[in-house]
Amino acid sequence: MRLSVLVAAVALAATGCSSPGSASADAKHPAGTVLRVPQDFHTVQQAVDVARSGDTVLIGPGVYRESVQVTKPDVVLRGTDRNAVVFDGGVRLVNGITATGAGSVVENLTVRDYLANGVLFTGVTDQKLQQRGAGGSAYDPLDTSRFPAVQGFRATRVTTYDNGLYGIYAFDAHGGVIEDSYASGQADSGIYVGQCRPCDTLVRGNTMAHNAVGIEITNASEGVSVLGNLVTGNRVGVTVNSNDQEALAPQHGAVLAGNVISDDNATDTPEQADGGFGIGIGIGGGTGDRVQRNLVQGNTAVGVIITDPPGHPASGDQVTGNRVTGNGEDLVLAAADPSNCFSGNQPATQSPAGLEGLAGCGANGASSGASGRGSLPSGRAASVQAPSGVPFSQVPAPPAQPSMPDPTAAAVPATGLPGTVDPDAYPLPTDSGAVPAAH
Repeated sequence: MRLSVLVAAVALAATGCSSPGSASADAKHPAGTVLRVPQDFHTVQQAVDVARSGDTVLIGPGVYRESVQVTKPDVVLRGTDRNAVVFDGGVRLVNGITATGAGSVVENLTVRDYLANGVLFTGVTDQKLQQRGAGGSAYDPLDTSRFPAVQGFRATRVTTYDNGLYGIYAFDAHGGVIEDSYASGQADSGIYVGQCRPCDTLVRGNTMAHNAVGIEITNASEGVSVLGNLVTGNRVGVTVNSNDQEALAPQHGAVLAGNVISDDNATDTPEQADGGFGIGIGIGGGTGDRVQRNLVQGNTAVGVIITDPPGHPASGDQVTGNRVTGNGEDLVLAAADPSNCFSGNQPATQSPAGLEGLAGCGANGASSGASGRGSLPSGRAASVQAPSGVPFSQVPAPPAQPSMPDPTAAAVPATGLPGTVDPDAYPLPTDSGAVPAAH
């Protein structure tokens, strides 16, 4: 099935002669209409403003120097060529694409050089609060009753690079998928999922390289799955955090499985705000998280570390069945709660010494020593001095990425996501350069 084509789109947009609900307007603008840029509209925002629920804005090759707001539900924003359809902020505009409409989709395009975010999915509809991201250190924790989470979002085959905050940012949003995308050169993280409960968000099959942080999960709980991603050559690989800069702390119940997280100590990256460098997976105050069947290697400070940030003790985290090797310190427990556990990770080094024996995971996943092991000395990562970074706008552009085979295929809004998610289908990777597909 092919996408339907809009007839006389320019006339419809310009005249506004028929009311939105009238029969003549519906005849000119049937459900599932395709609005074409630049053939029918000069800018993407013009097409988005005309779009109705279920429509597709199909964008032809070109450089689009604009910030786009998608506020209507079930609108699909799609490029005809992932590498040739480019949104360019010129290191002047704040956000590339901001989607507050339920069921929004952004796919098959590139977003670069924005002061804040490449693509932002959020229930925060106040544009003043979107200026430097929808939350975080610039703001008090946002009111989730005033801004209920947007329901349904998807980013597929999006390339985002050299943005001043996040590449793909899901905040106050749930029921979503971020997949098959590439992020590099972000001054904070390539992908960020924050302030949602339940999140029901799947992050799968993405590549993160040359960012300050590859993937960041903060105050994002229940149904967060990070599966089969390649996270390499950042300053920090993956972080799972609880903090008081956003609502809904503490973070709870994320699953990280089947990822490659390697060599996250690259110097040609923007500096990480907290000075982090050489860290594979860092859990800071996360609770009930599962880290399983990941390949974590070549990170100069630490492979996997669990810590207690102020006010948010980590608890119930399970690190099992990973291959953690060749890091400054492979496994580190710097959290006090005895319910955190480590088993079957093949480490060469552990801190404190003998960690897997002292805080092993029992058959039910809980720490086998939780009831009687007593307190352990706090472990430490290897000491690494973070080198100076580079400005986010100067990180080299990534190579061309795979585009959609058929950009004219029927579009589907982001409803009913993420669908069935099976972390057990993601095996332990054996090669640091590739991630095996789910089986």
